[in-house]
Amino acid sequence: MAMEREKIEIRNIVSPGHVTRVDKIKYDAMKEALLTALSSEQAPLTVAQAKQKLLPLLPEDLFPGGAKAGWWLKAVQLDLEARGVLRRENTKPLRLRIV
Repeated sequence: MAMEREKIEIRNIVSPGHVTRVDKIKYDAMKEALLTALSSEQAPLTVAQAKQKLLPLLPEDLFPGGAKAGWWLKAVQLDLEARGVLRRENTKPLRLRIV
């Protein structure tokens, strides 16, 4: 039987008090890629721009061909907003920046 990987709890700024358990390795990989993508720019990025910048930074074994990257990007984004690490700009489309 395969060994289950460690899970962590993430939050959601849109649903305060809601907690979800996710794979820690994938979360950490996406968090690192997202923060690297956002920190490489002076101006806030749209979610689409951030995704475009972070896709090449993701480990291929965890996100083959970028599979599920959109879901993980949104989950990590909402968690980091809830933790005060990221902030969304009041623009359309939505833009993100590191606090």
